[in-house]
Amino acid sequence: MKKIAACIGGGVIGGGWVARFLLHGWGVNVFDPAADAVRKVEEVLANARRSLPALADVAMPEEGKLVFCDSLEAAVSDAQWIQESVPERLDLKHKILAQIQQFCAVNAIIGSSTSGFKPSELQQQSANPGQIMVAHPFNPVYLVPLVELVPSASNTTETVTKAQTLLTAIGMKALLVRKEIDAHIADRLLEAVWREGLWLIKDDIATTAEIDDAIRFGFGLRWAQMGLFETYRIAGGEAGMAHFIGQFGPALAWPWTKLMDVPELTDELVQKIADQSDAQSGMHSIRELERIRDDNLVGIMRVQKDANWGVGEMLKEHDQRLAEQTPSSVQVTDTSLPISTYTGKVFPAWIDYNGHMNEANYLHVMSLATDNFMKIVGADSDYVENGQSYFTVETHIRHIDEIKLSERLEVKTQLIAQGPKKMHLFHSLYHPDSGKLLATGEHLLLHVDLKLGKSCPAGEVVQNKLAVIFAQHCKLPQPEGAGNAIKGPL
Repeated sequence: MKKIAACIGGGVIGGGWVARFLLHGWGVNVFDPAADAVRKVEEVLANARRSLPALADVAMPEEGKLVFCDSLEAAVSDAQWIQESVPERLDLKHKILAQIQQFCAVNAIIGSSTSGFKPSELQQQSANPGQIMVAHPFNPVYLVPLVELVPSASNTTETVTKAQTLLTAIGMKALLVRKEIDAHIADRLLEAVWREGLWLIKDDIATTAEIDDAIRFGFGLRWAQMGLFETYRIAGGEAGMAHFIGQFGPALAWPWTKLMDVPELTDELVQKIADQSDAQSGMHSIRELERIRDDNLVGIMRVQKDANWGVGEMLKEHDQRLAEQTPSSVQVTDTSLPISTYTGKVFPAWIDYNGHMNEANYLHVMSLATDNFMKIVGADSDYVENGQSYFTVETHIRHIDEIKLSERLEVKTQLIAQGPKKMHLFHSLYHPDSGKLLATGEHLLLHVDLKLGKSCPAGEVVQNKLAVIFAQHCKLPQPEGAGNAIKGPL
């Protein structure tokens, strides 16, 4: 079934939703009567195309088809997910939601990007209230994965589960808010900090830049990877959270904060904040600031991905989902020539400071080729699950030429030796469009019993398939570079 999302409203948030769906292979219909809607959406998409693929270590789906619709009816009629991102006015949302329900499928899910209204408020006067729920994202929607999913009593468990599954499939962390509450979870926390910041500026304690420095050089770094309570658990030392609360909890009663009092936003205070903000960031355009923000977010999230922690753990799980959507297409019809074991392209995450694929990812691509060759001879995931596999014991790579971002890659593999316990592969990495040889990799693998941790003969099926391939490949010329090693001092 073709996946179609409709985005009603194409501003900063609506455009971010467009990018999130589109870059995950969904067709996206956009309806926004504003004269500059197309320009705004295209600018958001340009940033998303630049940054979102940098989070993945596998291929993203083929980009979906983007359609700017002349009517709301045309946008929603064939959509499975409809995301409303119109301004925060309840009367306007009621009007738009009613129009959506007039034209959409009865089983479509309607998510609202609202940061302030509860789902039961959105559902008022609705003919089908169980179709509507809050799906509140965070800017930039195409990078920041959190979406607060807030149902009401009118939403069935099946609808909520369907929404969570769908949002997870496009790389989002669908945080289910169990009870309706004004401003949901995250914005209540943000507003507490925002209120305090306004007082610090009004009372001339700090400027906008100084407040931002306190966050980004201090607790913001901790919050980005451990949040609030896990950070404080560590602060409690070996005695843990109970000790921390016992030591610092009484301070909460001291009259430090002004959380329940808001400074009057007079013209003078608004101008003061605006002037300080201009002094802090006015040297950059909004688009420049967005690109700086996106690059920093990608870097922070990739560090956590390397550590398999927090959002990084989620990104790894999403890579696995994407890989399962695009399974290996390796099919062997002719074993008389080296076998094509990998085709792909250079991802943003593989690029070094020179704009070329870095040396670690030459090995990564060849590792993927080895995995595919193992599948060809029967040493697949089921084989590994049953306790046997191949371990690489020696590798030699020659880096012959450079390749740039998004250029295509192909690996061809020759089996140059084999036996009951060994598999000796020679990979040649090419640029398929030009035929240029980029690198070669020679890899010796031993067959291992995973339970015993010792080498052992491969299974009969695997040995037989290796023998058939080797009977053809041993007739081929020995590839240039086979048997090489780095020589001693010249």
